[in-house]
Amino acid sequence: MLTTEFVPGAPNWIDLGSPDPAASQDFYGRLFGWTFSTAGPDAGGYGFFRLGERTVAALGPLTEEGASAAWTVYFRTDDAERTAQLVTRAGGGVHFGPVDVFTAGWMAGFTDPTGARFAVWQPGSTKGLEAVTETGTLCWTELHTTGPELAKPFYRAVFDWLEQDVPFGDFTYTVISPTGGGTDSSQGGIAALVDEDLSAHTGSYWLPYFEVADVDTALATALELGGQARGEVVEEPGVGRFVQLTDPHGAAFSVITSLPAGS
Repeated sequence: MLTTEFVPGAPNWIDLGSPDPAASQDFYGRLFGWTFSTAGPDAGGYGFFRLGERTVAALGPLTEEGASAAWTVYFRTDDAERTAQLVTRAGGGVHFGPVDVFTAGWMAGFTDPTGARFAVWQPGSTKGLEAVTETGTLCWTELHTTGPELAKPFYRAVFDWLEQDVPFGDFTYTVISPTGGGTDSSQGGIAALVDEDLSAHTGSYWLPYFEVADVDTALATALELGGQARGEVVEEPGVGRFVQLTDPHGAAFSVITSLPAGS
């Protein structure tokens, strides 16, 4: 499971690019109980979602022409420059950076060989999110890809992730864990895009999961606030109940009510 002991290769940050940050603050605030605080006058509108006093995500305006609302998952690195070299060598693309963010750390954005965007965070004074796996926080990350056979060796080369293939309905789901994370350190999964995504011309993407106390309540709230469901609620034995959603601007995410360990 995710923890705030961010070893290299583990998710340690997440942010939302929105065409209307004020509206996004309202949507996620009412859905998850988050508040928002700005990073300051020099941050270009970027700021932090907090649950109580702890940072659980971030939000900023879209800065690229033609960009769409989307969540970006960041993975811990000890050397953003070195990671950029590994990405290029493994067949990915450098989207931006590496760049320093004041004294907070260094960041860089990439595209994997199947087109999914992701980023890395090399900590400075900001180590990463201050809460994960709890209700209202990030608890899982999942790559939906047009080419698992291309994605898996790419991320293995970049992050040295450990992989375990697990039967999941009619397809194989690959559980990923960071090297050095210890037992039960799984952080996410890799799955092929389903036919519905392919027919809708959906490209590869990383999907964040947020823990909620009750999936049905969260779904109803999201719909009331202008979000949409991307399919039915799924109940998976040993995992929990979850559903994919989009916010009012189209950014995809999932909510899940996880089963207790050992259930």
